[in-house]
Amino acid sequence: MNIVVLAGGNSTEREVSIASGQGICKALRERNHRAVMADPYFGMEKLEEDLFPAEYDIEEAAEKMRKESALLEETMKSRRGFFGSNVLALCEKADIVFLALHGSNGEDGKVQSVLDLMGVKYTGSNPLSSGMAMDKGITKMVFEANGVPTPKGITLEKGASSRLIDYGMEFPVVVKPCCGGSSVGVFIVKNEAEYAQALLEAFFYEDKVVVEQYITGREFSVAVVDGKAYPVIEIAPIEGFYDYKNKYQAGSCVETCPAEISASLTKEMQHYAEKGYEALKLQAYARLDFIMDEEGNMYCLEANTLPGMTPTSLIPQEAKAIGMNYPQLCEKLIEVSLKKYQ
Repeated sequence: MNIVVLAGGNSTEREVSIASGQGICKALRERNHRAVMADPYFGMEKLEEDLFPAEYDIEEAAEKMRKESALLEETMKSRRGFFGSNVLALCEKADIVFLALHGSNGEDGKVQSVLDLMGVKYTGSNPLSSGMAMDKGITKMVFEANGVPTPKGITLEKGASSRLIDYGMEFPVVVKPCCGGSSVGVFIVKNEAEYAQALLEAFFYEDKVVVEQYITGREFSVAVVDGKAYPVIEIAPIEGFYDYKNKYQAGSCVETCPAEISASLTKEMQHYAEKGYEALKLQAYARLDFIMDEEGNMYCLEANTLPGMTPTSLIPQEAKAIGMNYPQLCEKLIEVSLKKYQ
């Protein structure tokens, strides 16, 4: 197949996206697909005569994207539109677009909407489901309405009362941007002073933030592919919680798959992962994150519609536990995504 791997973009998760795209492109090439990388934001100066060449330098393409990252802030000040030159024309020529984008303008359904209007096939969920899952406040409401356990929480807008007592909540709480990703701007706060500072910083990223009751416990994640849960993986940070640093700094977490929990707890968590996936009307694949307290009560925190896809990311580890290697997984995600178009 001729495949465009879209990576980069202009979100706070740009560098992670490039790493995901590089891994995916290499894996698909190993499976004999003619995959090429493209950055939707910076685009490309021109379209080559052979859009999907037999020989392709993935490292060179990724390095070009990383160099362009230094221009991101200045470019965003001077440009109104999102899509760079020629990238959509390239996508039109592909059999499918593999979305390796993370965060805003990628995971929130906006790019998916454009591709839908163009009649271009792509991996992952549709625009509506992507948008709902990106918004942690909406996700929480959907979970609550569909019997998926989730921590008590509220969505705050700038100017609204932020007093916890007004919402029947108390410290400690978690403060996080409504639509952020990779735990950027997430704070665990234990008193009023920390709370005020956390709100100030979270509102720097967005105009809406989620405040939810902090649950002390073990952290887990479950991939759901084509509606079926994969093995549970436990993430145990060496220090702190599963924040941006611990997600992407090598050696900062101990990741165990399958997680060392009882068969009944495993089955229960997989059930809620599938239920959360279904409630949000997700398609193809997603990853749902959980926390479990000492009594075995589990809470679904969020759903990731375009989760990290480097070879050592969580979903590849779960796939490996059922005998599927990374290139096979990348091909599997294309296969299940194409079901949307049948």
